[in-house]
Amino acid sequence: MKLLLVEDDKKIATAVKRGLEAEGFTVEVAFDGDHGYWLATEGAYDLIVLDIMLPGRNGYRICGDLRNAGNWTPILMLTAKDGDLDEAEALDTGADDYLTKPFSFAVLVSRVRALLRRTTGRNPVPVAAGDLRIDPGQRRAWRGEDEVSLTSRQFDVLEFLMRRAGQVMSKLEILNGVWEYDFEGDPNIVEVYIRRLRTRIDEPFGRNAIETVRGAGYRLAADGG
Repeated sequence: MKLLLVEDDKKIATAVKRGLEAEGFTVEVAFDGDHGYWLATEGAYDLIVLDIMLPGRNGYRICGDLRNAGNWTPILMLTAKDGDLDEAEALDTGADDYLTKPFSFAVLVSRVRALLRRTTGRNPVPVAAGDLRIDPGQRRAWRGEDEVSLTSRQFDVLEFLMRRAGQVMSKLEILNGVWEYDFEGDPNIVEVYIRRLRTRIDEPFGRNAIETVRGAGYRLAADGG
């Protein structure tokens, strides 16, 4: 597995690179945002570990520019300690997960492996709810004949809900089913993903597939809304 690490603190970058390589990953490093963006667009990576505060192009801009260009490589963004707004903005710009600084290396590795597991070895059987369709093998989604672009994490949340269409799923069930590790952040972050999914699969098509069940969780309509 080949990873791109974009981190301007050379001491942190060197330590993380050395640790990840000891875990069997191949790691390339960029120490500024512009170089990191160039590497991300020119190379083929299985995952990007991206700091927010960078010289040149910051992490938000890199993430947003990559997504706008159709690059959906999974992104784990490094955010400020207790930076709730940082975390929400990271997800809104297209990041798949975030990790607050300072972090333990063991947690970083677990997050990296969890994200990578979601892009390989998942149930490849296509799923449909009305005209809403996903192909987990190719990690592609459609509303009717229109393909919908989703981040890796957005796709995972959608797949989780579609495989349980018609059932009410609580925030905790979504976290446990999608994140696959002990979640240490705010469970309300699920709301961010639901909101982003609605802007992708519902609002442009005049649909309401994902229903909020007050006090219980969320339900995806069996008929696709």
